[in-house]
Amino acid sequence: MSGLPGVGRLAVVSAAVDPTVAPSGTGCVECDAAGGWWVHLRRCAACGHIGCCDDSPSRHASAHWRQSGHPVIRSFEPGEDWFWNFETDDYYDGPELAAPQSRPADETAPGPRGRVPADWVEQLQARGH
Repeated sequence: MSGLPGVGRLAVVSAAVDPTVAPSGTGCVECDAAGGWWVHLRRCAACGHIGCCDDSPSRHASAHWRQSGHPVIRSFEPGEDWFWNFETDDYYDGPELAAPQSRPADETAPGPRGRVPADWVEQLQARGH
């Protein structure tokens, strides 16, 4: 259990959560394709899509939810096991998903190494984060 506020309710294992689906990779699919960067990574609990969090410049995890209708994500950060439901705006506990459980522990956050701009903090502050 992650100790986050509101965590403790189990996410319904249904079409929203498929514990057998492997993640799409170890980085944000769209950021990797475009040469972008992210703050933290999120994993779609239905299809395994890896997207960047809403603090990231491109917010691909929530864009995936809006496009696909898959509302439940799990953190893809080392040491984090919480689930989030975009439809209910709430944290949940959920089943263990197919490995790997997170991005590689030696990869930086923000990441990926080599693509994070030197002024990344200023860029996020300019956006209001």
